[in-house]
Amino acid sequence: MAAPNEITVPQLLRLIGTPDAPVIVDISIDPDFDEDPFLIPGSLRHPHTDVSGLKDLLAGRPCVITCQRGIKLSQGLTARLRADGIAAEYLAGGMYAWRDYAGTMRVPATALPEPVDGATLWVTRHRPKIDRIACPWLIRRFVDPAARFLFVSPSEVLGVADRYGAVPFDVEGVAFSHQGENCTFDTMLDVFELHCDALEQMAKVIRAADTNRHDLAPEAAGLLALSVGLSRQFKDDQEQLAQGLLMYDALFRWARDGAGETHDWPAGRGA
Repeated sequence: MAAPNEITVPQLLRLIGTPDAPVIVDISIDPDFDEDPFLIPGSLRHPHTDVSGLKDLLAGRPCVITCQRGIKLSQGLTARLRADGIAAEYLAGGMYAWRDYAGTMRVPATALPEPVDGATLWVTRHRPKIDRIACPWLIRRFVDPAARFLFVSPSEVLGVADRYGAVPFDVEGVAFSHQGENCTFDTMLDVFELHCDALEQMAKVIRAADTNRHDLAPEAAGLLALSVGLSRQFKDDQEQLAQGLLMYDALFRWARDGAGETHDWPAGRGA
């Protein structure tokens, strides 16, 4: 039986990448983190001594606290947060348990860009479609939930990146872009070491839609149609991004849980 206020690795793994994921806070002390500098996807680091700062950061949101082994640091801070009315749980077994469980992903801390005003900042071409919505979805769900995205004229992407400290993506000649036959989404999966069956399935559909190779995945035609239609609905790129994230949430759940499901009429024909 699980201890009170505890979440297991399989339970947390089911939440990673979904809009319902809690805020995941790694409070490992620096020497422990330096021994194994990897993060649970979507998590952030915060010192265990700064309780008031963490409460401000959480703003009442549910959280999961983790440390190296899931003992005194994470259990103590979890109890403290719950005493203040915050829905906090600690990860059973801590980062060691996450590392050793089959099927988990870990983001190398060295791959994360330096934050700008507390969160990573990214810039790409305006009027985003396919890759330029898929990549922000991946970053928000698996890398930095607080990430911000700037959409500017294609000719100004590099200049804006330089002036504002933003990371350019999905333009030619930058690190986060197409590589050979792969698209920018593929590149981000490699850089952040985000490889699992669901994300690989998504990547194939996104790559097929973004590079006009629908033979790679029949779902690509549908993704292209939805992406073009979405871009026609909104003048504001930020509003379009917000709606597009929902589309990729659905694609992720299809890839993770529902790719084998079909639909026919009359119902049950050929069952």
